Amino acid sequence: MADKKLAQQDINRYNGYIWKFVVGCFAILVLLILATYLGVFGPLPTFRDLENPKSNQASEIISSDKQTLGTYYVENRSSVRYKEISPNVINALVATEDARFYKHSGIDFQRLFSIIFLNIFRRQGGSTITQQLAKNLFTEQPSHNKIVRMTQKLKEWITAVQLERHYTKEEIITMYLNTVNFGAYNTFGIKSAARTYFSTTPDKLSPDQAALLMGMLNAPSAYSPINHPDRALNRRNNVVLTLMEKQGYLSEGQLEDFKNKPLGLHFNPITHNDGPAPYFRAVLKKEVQKIFDQESITKADGTPYDLDRDGLKIYTTINLTMQEYAEEAQAEYMRILQVQFNNHWHGYTLSKSIKNFKLLIDQGMHRSDRYKADTAQNMSPEEIRKDFNTPTKVDLFTWKGDTTRTMKPIDSIVYSKLLLRNSLMSMDPTTGYIKAWVGGIDFEHFKYDQVKNGTRQVGSTAKPFTYAVAVDNGYSPCMKVDNVPVTIDVPGSDPWTPKQSSYDLQAGMITLRTALAFSQNYVTAYVMKQVGPVPVMNLIKKMGITSPVDPYPAICLGTFNASVYDMTGAYSVFANHGVWTEPTFILRIEDKKGNVLYTHKPRIVQAMNAQTAYVMTYMMKGVIENGTGSRLVYKYGIRNPVAGKTGTPQDNSDGWFVGMVPQLVTTVWTGCEDRDFHFRSTSLGEGANTALPIFALFMKKVYANEELGIKKNVDFDPPKAPLTITLDCGAYDQQEQSTGTPPSDVDKKLGF
Repeated sequence: MADKKLAQQDINRYNGYIWKFVVGCFAILVLLILATYLGVFGPLPTFRDLENPKSNQASEIISSDKQTLGTYYVENRSSVRYKEISPNVINALVATEDARFYKHSGIDFQRLFSIIFLNIFRRQGGSTITQQLAKNLFTEQPSHNKIVRMTQKLKEWITAVQLERHYTKEEIITMYLNTVNFGAYNTFGIKSAARTYFSTTPDKLSPDQAALLMGMLNAPSAYSPINHPDRALNRRNNVVLTLMEKQGYLSEGQLEDFKNKPLGLHFNPITHNDGPAPYFRAVLKKEVQKIFDQESITKADGTPYDLDRDGLKIYTTINLTMQEYAEEAQAEYMRILQVQFNNHWHGYTLSKSIKNFKLLIDQGMHRSDRYKADTAQNMSPEEIRKDFNTPTKVDLFTWKGDTTRTMKPIDSIVYSKLLLRNSLMSMDPTTGYIKAWVGGIDFEHFKYDQVKNGTRQVGSTAKPFTYAVAVDNGYSPCMKVDNVPVTIDVPGSDPWTPKQSSYDLQAGMITLRTALAFSQNYVTAYVMKQVGPVPVMNLIKKMGITSPVDPYPAICLGTFNASVYDMTGAYSVFANHGVWTEPTFILRIEDKKGNVLYTHKPRIVQAMNAQTAYVMTYMMKGVIENGTGSRLVYKYGIRNPVAGKTGTPQDNSDGWFVGMVPQLVTTVWTGCEDRDFHFRSTSLGEGANTALPIFALFMKKVYANEELGIKKNVDFDPPKAPLTITLDCGAYDQQEQSTGTPPSDVDKKLGF
């Protein structure tokens, strides 16, 4: 009896010890939580931090048709709203990560105590979705030190409770899905994950797709569907989908159907080089940074915006469909043209046939990444030269796809020099909105933008500027001029007499319209002699050419350099009744909350009168109807009203074509990196062969898509006021015969 009583006393004593231990642990926990709340282990997020949680959020570039062109990021993360997330994603997340999400207030104590017991037998996580969000937002780097990690956990608990007080459950789950890390391929947030693994958007994810992505959250590398498809499939089927069925989000039949589905990936990893308009995006980034600096646009605390982290939305004028058409047109024709170029030079000794060959190759070597790496290793010039002449594996661009070949690095530079480059820009002449921007042939290999940053000699595309000055002074397109050599005196220099190739010479008396259509140098020089270089230079600058243009007679033949960007803007004056509207590619910029930070207002200049502009479009339609651009009609079947001009500078070093329809002005340029690399014959190197076909292919695609609204059979509008310049050459000839007034009397009237 005494033994039994003693045993009961022992039991009571042991129970007392246990309860004291439990109460002591609870008291310590309360003290630790209190100490954490008071900031003993470091500051907690402030109210402002909770209202404005920081995360590295990618800035989005949005096209005019509301598509994402690309992002700027450190972490490829873009936010979505709750209504833009499929319920399948939310159900899969809650079922897998936090079944009692809608019942707790940040900390699930019921689950917490069960997890403590389960962890005795096997490791299992117990964090709620809100706690995980607190970790994602406010724990920069989880510590591997258990004591430090415990203090971080306590902070996350308190922060989770604060988050629950400040945000609704919908807002918490949205923030969580926008911040979560999906592991490899720089994929952060549900929007990036949906795009990377399924090439879709979060609102279109099916239950099996959502289950796969939510299954990755626990261990993105271990459950990667790319590296470990069997593991990913097993977790999708036996964990996530099973839990979804258990919690009533799926029926038994649906569970079996989804389990039988393959992974169904449409893998599309995103890098800065991927996606449409990479050259445009690179230029845009610098332009936005420039605007923020010039306009003093900063965050509320005065710090500058970071495009890679602050989640801005940049709304642009680029039309994604037209951008894709432009890139397709380039790829379609340039692979053909490159074959022509390669065959053209086949069998020639390049070092003897190409001017400055050795100098240009040496310059290319010094600019290369390999040369910079060699010099960084303190290699001598002899060692560097040996390295460049030692065969190794080299990555090369080809129009059939990137390839790796074993060759001397110096030979890879020659290969690169012999690659034809190309750029295109298309814009609405009325609004100035740029619709397509192709800055080069491959951004990964050749990052220099040839739309806005690069300038090349414009050749005969400059001729309309000289004719426009003449028309503005009363010259009619029907005026006839003897197509013979012209010499112009140049003060302080030798007289200038331009040359004209014999194979395309239009001999005899020809109209100004014919002279422009067939790009005749003699008549153009004659017109320059009448109007003078200064008015032409002034008009060129007024039409938006920002590169240097000196007032010499030779500018009538395009001896100056200009960018595709400026030339497109300049030609828009002809299509827009004489009005230059600044080429525009930014509409507005918003912060991640939708507040407008910047709205672009384009500059507008009346560069020439409406009559002159209309007459010039009439003259340049002659280029297409029967002049140097006629292959647009006979080869590509484009017979609607198009005005344009080809351009081929000296030595065929650059090929240009500017094409205009009332709703679009498009400029195409083609040439090698260095001007000394070029076609030897004009028949191959002229803009009609190197640039015009890309315009043709682009416009055919545009016309075929009626949704773009570019109407095919629309002509340029005449000015509202009656024309004072005769366009009917028959009537012009009759007037000349009846009045006996020769065209030269116009010159006398103008004082020349």
